[in-house]
Amino acid sequence: MGVPFVSGAVSLPSQVCREVEPSGTAGHGAPPGRPRLTELRLSAFAGHRRAAFPLGALTLFTGPSGSGKTSALRAYEALARLAGGAGVGEVFPDPVACVPERARPDAQRRRGFRVGCTADGPEGPVRLDVAVQAEPELRIVGERLSAAGVVLLETALRDPSRPCVQAAWHTAGQSPVTRAPLPDDRLGTALLPLRVAGKTDGQRRVLAAAEQMVVALRSVFACDPRPERMRDAVPLGSGRLLAGCDNLAEVLWRTRTECGQRHARLVAAARAGCAGAVADVVGEVLADGTVRGVLDRGDGVRTELGRLGDGELRYLALSLVLLTGPGVLEVDPVGEVPAAMQTLTVLADGLDRGMDAGQRGELLRLAAQMGERGHIRLVGAVGDVSGVAEAAGVTVVHLEA
Repeated sequence: MGVPFVSGAVSLPSQVCREVEPSGTAGHGAPPGRPRLTELRLSAFAGHRRAAFPLGALTLFTGPSGSGKTSALRAYEALARLAGGAGVGEVFPDPVACVPERARPDAQRRRGFRVGCTADGPEGPVRLDVAVQAEPELRIVGERLSAAGVVLLETALRDPSRPCVQAAWHTAGQSPVTRAPLPDDRLGTALLPLRVAGKTDGQRRVLAAAEQMVVALRSVFACDPRPERMRDAVPLGSGRLLAGCDNLAEVLWRTRTECGQRHARLVAAARAGCAGAVADVVGEVLADGTVRGVLDRGDGVRTELGRLGDGELRYLALSLVLLTGPGVLEVDPVGEVPAAMQTLTVLADGLDRGMDAGQRGELLRLAAQMGERGHIRLVGAVGDVSGVAEAAGVTVVHLEA
């Protein structure tokens, strides 16, 4: 049966709208003061209906082809980009693909999709739910930000002829709410710091909840290493790793001298997941000014990364991602918030693609170790969770086609 799209305020099934009780650090891999996402909700998105997925420091989506692993990660990334201020058209270039296949249009021939999440942190669990109209035109038509059962922000489309939604946010002053129009192509939660004065306790509560949600979502690195792009020498540039890891050699050249301890851990990871002896992993500058990546075998032989297998290259690149951070990865951190209060989330579709069981196990052990420290969280889609499903600190989400 199709999921009808309802314009206006977000309306979700009761089993999805349950409140998440405040939690400590157990299972979430972050100190209590550091905002992090604890749940992803796909009420009606692509192949998902009324779905709520727990998120931990290391979360693995698994299931057969067509079960929705990729779309779950795509929804997470979309929320992150909206929280960063991106327009809905940038975030959803093909919005109709996000509409559930059997969703029926309403009387005005409108169809859309609904996504949401919960962010835990100093303000306790804060919920965000968003309704997006995909047809006949793309716009955000409903949004709700809430905490402890109190609706802090709610928007709804009142006049389809105008490019805005009517917003109401909690004030708790002389007037219980403040009402004003907000643009229908941006996430209202991300705009609140520009619209809310913060003069009353209610307004300050709204700002604190919005900040917690934005900080939890913003620092996301969607990573899909492409071995075919990692084999050649590359020019020296910014030294920040691209999402496809095309410039892996350049980043190795940079990071080797910046942090000896982390580089030593990368070498140890390479030794565990790459064939043959590994004494070092380096970026080597060539005569033409480009840099290539090599494995130093320790006996005078250096193996160019171009000679490695696809699984080895993906394993090496993902290990580097987990051992670095926003200063090295091409991400958009929240500049106004101290780094110590932010958590970088790595999204990796096809996380174990091309890897053997040993490489997959070593990579997930590294991810679990980094997650325990609270600085890095990993949400990945894998084809096989054997050997890790019962490991401490791993949240496994089993999907069915």
